[in-house]
Amino acid sequence: MSAVRTKGAVLGLVAWLAGILFFLPIAWMTLTSFHSEEDAATNPPSVTASLTLDGYREFFGAGGGASPWPALVNSTVASLASTLCVLVLALPAAYALSIRPVKKWTDVLFFFLSTKMLPVVAGLLPLYLFAKNTGLLDNIWLLVILYTSMNLPIAVWMMQSFLAEVPRAVIEAAQIDGARLPTVLVRVVAPIALPGIAATSLICFIFSWNELLFARVLTGVVAQTAPVFLTGFITSQGLFLAKVCAASLVISLPVLAAGFAAQDKLVQGLSLGAVK
Repeated sequence: MSAVRTKGAVLGLVAWLAGILFFLPIAWMTLTSFHSEEDAATNPPSVTASLTLDGYREFFGAGGGASPWPALVNSTVASLASTLCVLVLALPAAYALSIRPVKKWTDVLFFFLSTKMLPVVAGLLPLYLFAKNTGLLDNIWLLVILYTSMNLPIAVWMMQSFLAEVPRAVIEAAQIDGARLPTVLVRVVAPIALPGIAATSLICFIFSWNELLFARVLTGVVAQTAPVFLTGFITSQGLFLAKVCAASLVISLPVLAAGFAAQDKLVQGLSLGAVK
């Protein structure tokens, strides 16, 4: 019994150390964001330096710089719209591959996942030429389409395993009562698989919010997203560390807030299908 307790204590200690290790960079970035540029640039950094909100004031344009609000709005629109489109397309596809499986459905899933094996940079030039010839450069809806196509394969893959856990008897009972496919998906399947849908939505939202390469190349001023706006702080004049940390923290808050709000659904969703 003592050996089991000792093993549990060791595992608990390792888990705490791993948690602290992952949290330390975020805590350090948060502390640095409240320092002046002089204190943030010292080597080693001064932990006990006086705190200030100058980095946040400069980020929000108090010093005459560009306002971050348009970029934050663009990121919100692109992330939410693409995530909604992914769910609308992925739910019927996952239903067809799990509850009503087609022949060789594993090959279909592999095909979906194989689309993620192409290096993103390999498709950058064709997409740029397409956007230029169609007048979609610096257009937020182009990013919505791209993010939807990028996240759809992983969403179908995830939701297939989630929907496979939905009891067939419930679906058959609804069909006997006369429910058509849209009704079955919305009123029967979706509520049961809600944790999995929430987990998929959160992951797609995070991927869309953090995407930089396409947004950097295909947008300019009108459709500029938050990650692209953040790269503008690295100038020829140098790296303003406190301001960059403040901007990084603000831009990370929507993702952290979404993860915190959906953490129970996320844990339930990611655990679905783990035990057969």
